[in-house]
Amino acid sequence: MKGVKNGGARKRVPAAWGRFTWPVLLTSVLLCLGAVVAAGMFPNLLSFPKPPPPIPSWQQVPDRLSGADSVLPLDASAPIPVAGEVAKLLDATLKPDGAGSISGVVMDASTGQILFDREANANRIPASNMKLLTAAAALKALGPESRFTTRVLASDNPSTVVLTGGGDVLLGASASEPTAVLGRAGLASLAADTAAALASAGVQGPITVQVDDSLFSGAPLNPAWSLDDVAAGETAPLFSLALNSGRYAPDVLTGPRPQDSAITTAQAFAEQLAAAGVTVTPGVERGKGLPARELAAAESATVNEQVDLMLESSDNFLAEALGRMTALASGQKATYDGATAAVRQRLAELGIATDSMQLADVSGLALENQVTARQFAEVVRAITSGPDLALRAALDGFPVAGLTGTLNDRYGEAGTSEGAGLVRAKTGTLNTVIALSGYVVDSDGRLLVFSFIGNGLDPGAAGNKVAMDRSASVLASCGCRA
Repeated sequence: MKGVKNGGARKRVPAAWGRFTWPVLLTSVLLCLGAVVAAGMFPNLLSFPKPPPPIPSWQQVPDRLSGADSVLPLDASAPIPVAGEVAKLLDATLKPDGAGSISGVVMDASTGQILFDREANANRIPASNMKLLTAAAALKALGPESRFTTRVLASDNPSTVVLTGGGDVLLGASASEPTAVLGRAGLASLAADTAAALASAGVQGPITVQVDDSLFSGAPLNPAWSLDDVAAGETAPLFSLALNSGRYAPDVLTGPRPQDSAITTAQAFAEQLAAAGVTVTPGVERGKGLPARELAAAESATVNEQVDLMLESSDNFLAEALGRMTALASGQKATYDGATAAVRQRLAELGIATDSMQLADVSGLALENQVTARQFAEVVRAITSGPDLALRAALDGFPVAGLTGTLNDRYGEAGTSEGAGLVRAKTGTLNTVIALSGYVVDSDGRLLVFSFIGNGLDPGAAGNKVAMDRSASVLASCGCRA
């Protein structure tokens, strides 16, 4: 047909269509009606699983490392968890495995509002959670960017040099490593600079090496410590200079330690001086140099870096050294008692109540230490969101659940894995003591700080660490609205 476009032409329906169309349509209608009826009788029959809610941005794997200035910014309008809901969760998880009891507290970091309180003001043995107090006090007193200097001084006798401790117990035996924390100042570099200074002054050997460790005073070994812990290598007598944080080698973390780290360090320095071409008289002794006649010097890692190492690895020897340096910066004697007094003094300056505290050391080995969960939570709150920005430097030192430091091998079980990578907390472990204090951002974007302390526990009962890890994990996943 001319003049008619293809799209407008009427097409003839095939004969077969007429025979099958109505049965097919009728069947389709009946199937649809049946589906509607079935859906009414069985509402979930045709439903499909809802996709999981999106993971909040603050709980996703970051594409770059952030700075340590703050754990913020967070949404200031994020809802504060309801205390009753938090209590429901923690009452179900925070239970001792056998004997003993666990006290605890959870606080909103921004407002200080208490969200959970179980004997939060009861004094407890805190174990290595003590290092949180030391970290805050050291940063407050010394400043994050301060460094400690180890010097080599000349004496009245031109053939004598005096290795003089300045509080750096992280000296390395080899050359200085500018990017390291342990070994930032190296004895080989210090010896090479000393040899050059002696040669420049026309001093020829043999050279006698002395050591001056008088910066720290009082007993080198704290009488509050168990001698069994000392024998096991948990710590050692403290001096104002040491190699490898008072160990024979940086990778030997257990077993016996040098009992006089000052003499041990001076002996290693004498060996490096000999390696630098200087003739050295055998043996070392204690002595005094002339401050105005410095031959060489080497600076430690920053206080910030040392605090982070102390928290992440829970280094007792380093904690006590930082405590002594905090004492000196606070007008106290560089003794164990001076260190504990300085920690109390600096915490009080941060507005943290210290009257009820009983401190016998600043590392947490002493069973005489008595601190409340509330006080630890207040310290963590001061670090994460308090007005003194110097304390932010400690943020990187908190071990990350399942990833770093003393939490590296935890948070791998079904009941705790949801906290992996999210919980950041300082651990504490003694024979009958388990503690965990730190911070976490919940699923609504609210920053929470917490402290859990168990005392009188069955030694070795694995469920105690799990109980604390589960409790911190439920905080991470908690929206906890009514």
